[in-house]
Amino acid sequence: MKKSDLSEFAVEEENFKLKIKRETGKEAQSQILNYAPPVQAAPAAAPVILASSLESTAKEDDAGTFITSPMVGTFYGSPSPENPAYAKNGDKVSTDTIVCIIEAMKIMNEIQAEQSGTIAEILVEDGQPVEYGQRLFRLS
Repeated sequence: MKKSDLSEFAVEEENFKLKIKRETGKEAQSQILNYAPPVQAAPAAAPVILASSLESTAKEDDAGTFITSPMVGTFYGSPSPENPAYAKNGDKVSTDTIVCIIEAMKIMNEIQAEQSGTIAEILVEDGQPVEYGQRLFRLS
């Protein structure tokens, strides 16, 4: 982008939308927005369940709908440690509300709720690695 003197680039296909914006400031970040990965077959290997996640798995089976991770990466609840969290317990969210960031390959991806409801529970901690399809928030 620097060589071509581009400041913004966007591509949109049937199930995929990519938008990269280059900022010249000190806190410049590239972002992918509204990423909807293509449907993939389940992995052949059985998933590994950590002992620390057994308690949260029982809670996840409670009634409600869930916001899940669209990719593998690191979960962040706010844009930076100094800023407030995008979503807290009790917050009402709509389909286009940004609820968190997932960092993948040094790119900060803003994750939208994609459904309306009230945040009943945040199922992951800040800085925690997440998997594709992992439940991040429970909505009531």
